[in-house]
Amino acid sequence: MERSTGRIDFPGNEPLLVGHFSRRPESEYDVDIYTIIFLALAVFIFLRLRSVLGQRTGNERPPFDRTAARNALGGAQDNNVVTMPGKVIDQAPLAPTAEPTPPSDRWKGLTEPGTALAQGLDAIVDKDSTFDPRHFISGARGAYEMIVLAFANGDRRALRDLLSSEVYDSFDAAIKEREKNDQKTETRFVSIDKAELVGAELRDRTAQLTIRFVSQMISATRDKAGNIVDGSADTVADITDIWTFARDITSRDPNWKLVGTGSAN
Repeated sequence: MERSTGRIDFPGNEPLLVGHFSRRPESEYDVDIYTIIFLALAVFIFLRLRSVLGQRTGNERPPFDRTAARNALGGAQDNNVVTMPGKVIDQAPLAPTAEPTPPSDRWKGLTEPGTALAQGLDAIVDKDSTFDPRHFISGARGAYEMIVLAFANGDRRALRDLLSSEVYDSFDAAIKEREKNDQKTETRFVSIDKAELVGAELRDRTAQLTIRFVSQMISATRDKAGNIVDGSADTVADITDIWTFARDITSRDPNWKLVGTGSAN
């Protein structure tokens, strides 16, 4: 490229020497201008996207965890077994004591020494030293509510895991009768006021414990049209149930099952 010097005279100023370049074809300028425009546009878009997508503020929502949500709503359990105490894995370890509990205080708060209930508890503990009747009562209270509600809802899957085969058959027959008549039962617990151990017995390897439950609940059975055919949707009823649970104390299965039901109402 040739370069020459020239002079441009501005009015009132001293002459200035400026560089004078040979003129390039106009098409070259056009290409350079379009290239610069596209490059500038690309840089602008890149910076814009980075400002929107490429920065973290610390307030982003975590990914939605379906498993955690399902667990939080209580729908993750596939096994409806209510684990009631019977093995060491199923109950809290007993606190160490400096001295063994005197026989007269062994079942304090549950029964008096020398009663049939105390003798039955002694027989069970002699064969299974991890058995704690107080912990059993707590588990039985939860099982009672679950069984009553499962029966009302016709939940055979839950009942099968909680009942002996004989009791399950009787519950299932009652559910089938409701279904045949297009009836549905609505049951709601108001309270469970008492869960009292009233019987204990060891038959060979099977421990049997009987509890009297005193509760308040609202229960109504409706036909297909929604009319109440039994119970009441508004009245709170006082209910007393006497249930017997059993478990093979030599089994590794820690669960107790309902083997007998009765009512004092």
